[in-house]
Amino acid sequence: MTLARLARWCYQRRWRVLIAWIVLLVAMNVVSSAVGSAYKNSFSGGNSDSAAALSLLQNRFPQAAGDTATIVFSARGGVDDPAVRVRMESLFSQIGPGRVAHVTGVRSPYQAPSQISRSGRVAYATVQFNAIASSLPPDAAQPLITAAERAGEPGLKIALGGPVVEQAVQKQGNSAELIGILAAVVILFIAFGSLLAMTLPIIAALFGVGVGSTFVVLLSHAMLVPSFAPYLAVMIGLGVGIDYALFIVTRYRAGLHDGLSPEDADVLALTTAGRAVLFAGCTVVISLLGMFMLGLNLIYGFAIGAVLAVLMVMLASVTLVPAIIGFAGPKLAARQRRRARRRELAGPRQTVSYRWSRQIQKRPWAWGTLSLVLLVALALPLFSMRLGASDEGNDPTSYTTRQAFDLLAEGFGPGFNGPLLLAAAIGGPTTPTSVQGLARAVRADPGVAYSSPVQFDPARNAAVVTVIPRSAPQASATADLVHRIRSQISSRGLAVHVGGETAVAVDGSAQMGQRLPWMVTAVVLLSFLLLMTLFRSVVVALKAVVMNLLSIGAAYGAVVAIFQWGWLQSIFGVSAGPVEFWMPMLMFTVLFGLSMDYEVFLLSRMREEYLLSGNNSEAVSAGLAGTARVITAAAAIMVCVFLSFALVDLRVVKLLGVGLAIAIFVDASVVRMILVPSVMQLLGDANWWMPSWLQKMVPHISTGPAAPVRDAVPHVVYPGPH
Repeated sequence: MTLARLARWCYQRRWRVLIAWIVLLVAMNVVSSAVGSAYKNSFSGGNSDSAAALSLLQNRFPQAAGDTATIVFSARGGVDDPAVRVRMESLFSQIGPGRVAHVTGVRSPYQAPSQISRSGRVAYATVQFNAIASSLPPDAAQPLITAAERAGEPGLKIALGGPVVEQAVQKQGNSAELIGILAAVVILFIAFGSLLAMTLPIIAALFGVGVGSTFVVLLSHAMLVPSFAPYLAVMIGLGVGIDYALFIVTRYRAGLHDGLSPEDADVLALTTAGRAVLFAGCTVVISLLGMFMLGLNLIYGFAIGAVLAVLMVMLASVTLVPAIIGFAGPKLAARQRRRARRRELAGPRQTVSYRWSRQIQKRPWAWGTLSLVLLVALALPLFSMRLGASDEGNDPTSYTTRQAFDLLAEGFGPGFNGPLLLAAAIGGPTTPTSVQGLARAVRADPGVAYSSPVQFDPARNAAVVTVIPRSAPQASATADLVHRIRSQISSRGLAVHVGGETAVAVDGSAQMGQRLPWMVTAVVLLSFLLLMTLFRSVVVALKAVVMNLLSIGAAYGAVVAIFQWGWLQSIFGVSAGPVEFWMPMLMFTVLFGLSMDYEVFLLSRMREEYLLSGNNSEAVSAGLAGTARVITAAAAIMVCVFLSFALVDLRVVKLLGVGLAIAIFVDASVVRMILVPSVMQLLGDANWWMPSWLQKMVPHISTGPAAPVRDAVPHVVYPGPH
């Protein structure tokens, strides 16, 4: 079915379409609520050394392969105070095996004096679970948290840490998307000046995101999906969903202004803006699918979740939007016609954006250089980017996990929160004696604060050593220690693997560094080919790719400055630390796709004008004038939606939201409003150059209204571009 036929079908059967979407939304939410979610956070996997360590521990030390929760407590009079001891031992008895599900043992500091700090004011107990946190129910640690809250009293501070507790205390922050929607409502009302027109993009986006987010819940039962995947799906879905519907509704109103009937204007909107929406959405999907080149199971989960959200908002844009437009009919045109009349009286080329473009085009070298320098300056911090993984030390200070982290660092040193696990498979040159020799060498390393005695499994065919670094888990010195230990292992020819969360972050960073260039190359090349096919131009496609890379570079730089260097950290409520090792990849795929949205809409309009006039300079000015208002509104909506997620407590969600918001702002302002018109003015007719031999090879795809619209609306004389 062509877009023209689809538009007419949805317009004429709008009640059926609306009811079908309502039924789908309700049914999917009922199903997802019934089955619940099964999110798991685990970055281990693949063939990394840390993954091999985890696998060995699970097979040979099943009693210790599960994750732990740590109950940290401090007392002003010392943890050996009799009253404190009675209270804490009562707590330990309440949470032991048989009392709390999945708990296999509790190791009290009163049975292991090494778990009491030298000062005697801080101690910890270890609660052993029978599985890693990602395989346990999200609320597995809730009984521990409840019991600890009851046990606390003045002078006795109790806090809980560890991955199992971290999973239980993460807040969902459902108000974030609501704030983003409210901001979008205000922007749409300003842009449209109509309550009716304002509601249409919001309704379409909510239906698309509502259905798409339920797919993410169901997907968590079929594959590894992280707990922050819903945030990603909602963030991207709301941003692109409102934008896509906005472009279609804007084109529909323009058609009404030009005298088309509501049905024909609906067809016009879908065969022009709707086709551009589909193409832009496909670029987002292609970019997200590029994450499959990175080889991490967790990446697959939120990649598919985000793809499903985008696909659903695309479907809502080309089916639900034409349907609900049918309910509004000509009412959407009233204010549009009055504004259009004022524009006609003032002159068709006297808009602010048109005059702005002309000013840029008068001095293209100066404006182009200025914008390029600004983008490069914003991107400079990315060259000092340090990859790693956030830990409980990055949690809000109100979280019990953060309090436990700080107490352990205070009592036992900063490295205590990031132990390394040396897992050895006994056999061949890896003998008990050689493992003990390795343990002595590791213990002598200046970066090691403590190294446990070698522990063997009952069959003595595997061994494990716990190593406590002197430096904090996120410190570069800890990563250096991991590399030195592995170098020792390699020089001795031993089958010993280094595991633990810090080692996982080190391996993940290395894997990203190796595969990211290949993923970037693949996504950039495919996007270049698609743009070249769409706009019949080699230069335009190349320029679009380069400018998108500049926008992404600026976003990377801002993320490093805020989240790694600590600039403005009080405003965003974050603590300085490394950038999540998988975040550059995720930001690239999302931003490259979203940046293409604005590129497609802007260049589509410029190409329309160029095909009609043959004048590149006029086409640039008219194209910018015809799209600046709607692109500005769309970008403002997306920035507000993304920034609203900075209110979520999870650092990874804050990082993604702030990074995406800055990138979209830079892309829609500096790149689209300054760099694009200046560069296209300098290139002149070369913008639209394509060798004749390539013209014959490349298939024809159009986002413009010329032939398709005349075919779709044969009884109306198409009045020209708007």
